Amino acid sequence: MDPIVVWFRQDLRLADNPALIHAAQSGRPVICLYILDDETPGRWKMGGASRWWLHRSLDALSEALHEKGARLILRSGNAASVLDKLVEETDAAAVVWNRCYEPFAIQRDTAIKKSLGEHGIDVQSFNASLLFEPWEIKTQGGTPFRVFTPFWRACNTAPSPTKPQHAPGRIDGYSKRLASDALKDWRLLPHKPNWAAGFEDEWTPGEDGAQARFKAFLKSKADYANGRDVPSEDATSRLSPHLHFGEISPRQIWHGTHSSTTRNAEKFLSEIGWREFSHHLLFHNPAMPEQALDKRFAEFPWREARSDFKAWTKGQTGIPIVDAGMRQLWQTGNMHNRVRMIAASFLIKHLRIDWRRGEEWFWDTLVDADLAANAQNWQWVAGCGADAAPFFRIFNPVLQGVKFDGEGEYVRRFVPELAKLPSKFIHKPWDADAATLKAAGVELGRNYPKPLVDLQKGRDAALAAFRELSGSA
Repeated sequence: MDPIVVWFRQDLRLADNPALIHAAQSGRPVICLYILDDETPGRWKMGGASRWWLHRSLDALSEALHEKGARLILRSGNAASVLDKLVEETDAAAVVWNRCYEPFAIQRDTAIKKSLGEHGIDVQSFNASLLFEPWEIKTQGGTPFRVFTPFWRACNTAPSPTKPQHAPGRIDGYSKRLASDALKDWRLLPHKPNWAAGFEDEWTPGEDGAQARFKAFLKSKADYANGRDVPSEDATSRLSPHLHFGEISPRQIWHGTHSSTTRNAEKFLSEIGWREFSHHLLFHNPAMPEQALDKRFAEFPWREARSDFKAWTKGQTGIPIVDAGMRQLWQTGNMHNRVRMIAASFLIKHLRIDWRRGEEWFWDTLVDADLAANAQNWQWVAGCGADAAPFFRIFNPVLQGVKFDGEGEYVRRFVPELAKLPSKFIHKPWDADAATLKAAGVELGRNYPKPLVDLQKGRDAALAAFRELSGSA
């Protein structure tokens, strides 16, 4: 029989992979394909940290497929052209994939489905990355939701997501020889310098790594609801990059959590719900990564402040909790969720630098960079998104540090030049007397920077700008 092509994208797993399972059950020889397409996403092509993850994940997927009897074909270029060429050279009768929901992906996939269909190719797509399709959950008036709590309530009253499917026992792989790129030739891993060296000890990309992480989280005795706000504790699931690359499905998490005795399961699942809400918003507001949902912010007087932005990216702001977060990001490809909010708030509201610059930096440096979640979360902090924190809610990074990192364990780990400071001053070294600073080996302005901005003055300037914006609306 003529073969069927499975086009892998953000679904790099075998279990609960509807497109792969459909192909394996079709009776046709299966061609497993991944396309590195840097053209279609435009400015949102995969960032550096995501490319590191992709390399490791594709390596794991290739090995898993090989064990089932199939081979992963790697090709790069425009996705439509690559698929057309592969269909032509193999006489494939069908192409299947699992849906992506970014605006550029929807536009691309719609055009590809139409083109292949016009040439007699059977094309089917499936939902593998969300609990509910973005168009399925609506208000009573039939409109998209703009507030999370009623959205998640509607999700919980909808029919339960289908149970996850097991991986195919065997895949009848395509037997004829096909050209494939070598993964190493894609140069997804950084060299000279290898800035991702610290990632190796933090993460295990791939389906096995995702399942191991999920099982460890379910067995953990950590108090998720409270511990998730403490950056020095290992209380979060750390599943976000596995979810983004589709190494685990939200259906697996939903049903696995419901059948477990995990503490604070409801709170954990609400965070999965926030991910759903982000995709719901992006689907109905495709310009969300570039444009504030609150149109007033189109006229906000952002500062250019290139040197301040550079200091923020390097963790050299002089605000310890912010610097710790930015250095954790650089070293591990991750930043604790609470600290993400603190660091983002400082950039937007104390420095008054456009939220989109922070969004772009996170896109390049986070291993879990997800277009919907990244845009939604930055707009939430900025106060310009749907169901966002109001702009006048400005995190005081010192008070946040004292509250959630009271003894400074997190700061001491990632800002070692402050490690010997007493806990009383770890979040505000500028308040320490000269003798205390000298005993701790801290020289403000030399081996640790003075604050980029006076926190009170920065807050006042941001509120003044917002009041002016509101008054002119």
